[in-house]
Amino acid sequence: MTARQPAQPVNGAGVPAGDPRLAKLSLNQRTTKSWSVREAVEGCVRAGISAIGLWREPVAEIGVAAAAKIVTDAGMRVSSLCRGGFLTTAGDEGRAALDDNRRAIDEAAGLGTDCLVMVVGGLPPGSRDLRGARRRMAEAVAELAPYAGERGVRLALEPLHPMYCADRAVLSTLGQALDLAEQFPVEQVGVVVDTFHVWWDPDVWTQIARAGARIASFQVCDFLTPLPADVLLGRGMMGDGHIEFPPFRRAVAQAGYTGDTEVEIFNAQVWATDPGQVLATMKERYIRLVLEG
Repeated sequence: MTARQPAQPVNGAGVPAGDPRLAKLSLNQRTTKSWSVREAVEGCVRAGISAIGLWREPVAEIGVAAAAKIVTDAGMRVSSLCRGGFLTTAGDEGRAALDDNRRAIDEAAGLGTDCLVMVVGGLPPGSRDLRGARRRMAEAVAELAPYAGERGVRLALEPLHPMYCADRAVLSTLGQALDLAEQFPVEQVGVVVDTFHVWWDPDVWTQIARAGARIASFQVCDFLTPLPADVLLGRGMMGDGHIEFPPFRRAVAQAGYTGDTEVEIFNAQVWATDPGQVLATMKERYIRLVLEG
C-alpha cells in the first residue's frame, strides 16, 4: 500500500468555538505535549473544547489541587487521567508499582475524574515469561480494584496494539481486557476503546458490544504507515492514516457509551506544530471524519 502523507493542518475557521458538535470532544494533553496544564486548559477554552484528559507528570509539576482548580475555574471537566499501570513486575518493583498506582488513583479522585487509564505493562527486562507477566498483572488489578472503587475511580484497562506487547502492554485485544475486567464490579474496572490500538481486530465489533457499560474511555487518532522508527510516535491526526472512525463512534454509542471522545496523539510532527493550530485541525477533523464521516 502506498504510504499516505500527513495532510496539512487547516485553520478550523469553519468550526466556531461555540459549535455544539464539540460538546463531547476532549483534548488528551499529550496531543499538545509542549503545553502545561494551564496552557492546555486555556487553549481548550479558546477553542471551545470543554474536556481534557490530563497526564500525571504535568499535573505533578503544579500539584493535583492546583490542576483541579485550573480546570474547574475554566468550566471544564477532566475526561481521564493518564496513566496508571506497569503492573507486571514482582518483588520490590511490584510493590512500588502498586504504591504508585494507589497514588494515581488518589490523583484521579482529586482531579474529579472517574477514569484512570491503565497501560498494564510488558515483559520485565530480560524476561520471556509472558504468562507470568499476565498473571502478575491480573493479581495487581485485583488488589487495586477495591481501592479504586472506594474512591469513585475506575481502572480503565487499555489494550494496546500487539506490537507493544513486549514493552508496554500484555493486554493486546479488547476481548482480553474484558476477560479480566469482567471479574470485577463494573464501577471498579472498565476498558478503553482506542482506535489506534484496536482498529485491526476482526472481532472488535463483537467486543465493543460486549463491553457495554464497561467502556470507560473512547480515544481516537489515526494509524500511520510507514511507522516511524519509534513506533510509539506512529499515532496520527484523524485523516492522515488508515482508520475509518464513524463505525467506532456508532459502535460505542450503541454499546451505551455517552462520555467524551478524547483525541490522543503521539507524533513528532504534531508536537512540533503550534498547539493552537493542532487544536484547530483536531476540531475540524473530529467533526468531518469522526462525527460526520
